Amino acid sequence: MSEKQQAGLRARTRRAVRREIAQAAEALFVERGFEATTIDDIAAAVGMSQRSVHRYFASKEEIVLGKFDLVVDDMLAALRDRPAAEPIWTSLHRTFDVMVALAEAPGHAELVEPIHRIVFRTPALLAGYLQRLQQMQDAVVSELRARAEAAGTPYADDDPTPRAVTAAAFGCLIAAQHSWLASAPKGSLASALGRAMATVGPREPEAHHS
Repeated sequence: MSEKQQAGLRARTRRAVRREIAQAAEALFVERGFEATTIDDIAAAVGMSQRSVHRYFASKEEIVLGKFDLVVDDMLAALRDRPAAEPIWTSLHRTFDVMVALAEAPGHAELVEPIHRIVFRTPALLAGYLQRLQQMQDAVVSELRARAEAAGTPYADDDPTPRAVTAAAFGCLIAAQHSWLASAPKGSLASALGRAMATVGPREPEAHHS
């Protein structure tokens, strides 16, 4: 096996272990509550030592929020795959489908809704989540600027359009998450997101000014 193959295998193994720890931890958080669950409890659930768990996650908060770091890459890839001529609002809506898919994934959906409740009800988790959403917004704004540049209609440096549209879309995402939690178990995140984005959209921003 080559060095590159070995590195790839190690990375896949690490992701698999992180996933196992995260799933066990989330089940405990839902069952016992976030504050009442300790790293020792999580370690025992996966047959590892506390030190071993800390090799994969620095804290309990990171176990819950770490997955959003991976979502950023998937969302940006989805945004890049959208047609260049598609309205920005539509592209952003479709980009959020990445998060909707995670919320509705078979075998995972039953944990997503209660974990979202825990995030919104735990100040430290909510602060970390909002910070990650801001990082996502920054990445999306950069992508929208690159897209406009490639189309030959670049945004001026002081044009608030890409950041304003992105902030509005992410505001709809948060509103949809609150609506989804309020409507559980009947509602879906996809439906709530559609309603939220329709409330603000679908006006397309004015043409860019270079």
